[in-house]
Amino acid sequence: MRTPKPSPDRGADFALRADEFVVVAGEPANFQVEADSDPLKIDHVWITIRAGRFGRVRISISTWSLKHAADGFDPRMRVGVLAAPWYELPESGVFPAGFLDYRELERAHSILYQETERPALENLLHAKTERAICVEAWGALYLRDRLGIHQVHSRRASCSVRSDHVGRDGAVRFYFPGGTAEIILFKYCGQA
Repeated sequence: MRTPKPSPDRGADFALRADEFVVVAGEPANFQVEADSDPLKIDHVWITIRAGRFGRVRISISTWSLKHAADGFDPRMRVGVLAAPWYELPESGVFPAGFLDYRELERAHSILYQETERPALENLLHAKTERAICVEAWGALYLRDRLGIHQVHSRRASCSVRSDHVGRDGAVRFYFPGGTAEIILFKYCGQA
């Protein structure tokens, strides 16, 4: 499976800037579903990894689109899974990422996307996190109360969002014991 690699000098320091497109990797440390007194406002899960010298890094994954729901569109995530063997775990840390384009992956592989209800997606991601020995994810860096990434989904225009970011699609890859890995791809309503 051909997926983007971090910059060639993986050990180099780089300036951490909000919204920089990065890849993070490390051992899973925690899985959490967003909590809210109104279940209709819950739309994320968080996977925290041990990212080497960067410490704990949070991967924020959308499980439902509040904006699509408000605009009258299907708020469910469309989820695709691409399995492949792994032979070496990625280095733990946070690294600049070149690009990730779902269309390129889809040209090379047959990927079926299925509309997934939020609770089912939460359960799927929780089960994969529990089994994984390493988690790798692509997305936009955020520097709030903690270091993390978000935008872990297709960044192409959708039913409710007209901005079209090519080559900055986010995804998460789970590495399992025994040499198997699965990359999970996420699309919103209207993303081709």
